[in-house]
Amino acid sequence: MIKTLGDSPKLRIIDFFLDNPLFDFTKKEVIEALGMSKQTLYKYFPDLERYGIIEVSRKIGRAKLYRINLRHPLIEMLREYEKKISLQIAERERVAVKL
Repeated sequence: MIKTLGDSPKLRIIDFFLDNPLFDFTKKEVIEALGMSKQTLYKYFPDLERYGIIEVSRKIGRAKLYRINLRHPLIEMLREYEKKISLQIAERERVAVKL
């Protein structure tokens, strides 16, 4: 998705959660996984949470864990987009192998 839509911090965060839809993460884990600065995550994360793209899945003590909201219309569209792009890439590779 990043290759086709660009490498913005918000897209990187969304892409990370889309790649791990069954898991939840603390903000610190997201920062470490993406190699993103704390300042960058804290700048963009509130928008994703406010619009319901990322949601709190549970709390452990004072720590909040987050996961992607798979029911959000934007996320549904992005998952469909990812599936179509993957099929296109697979088809190109299949054709290239035959040549």
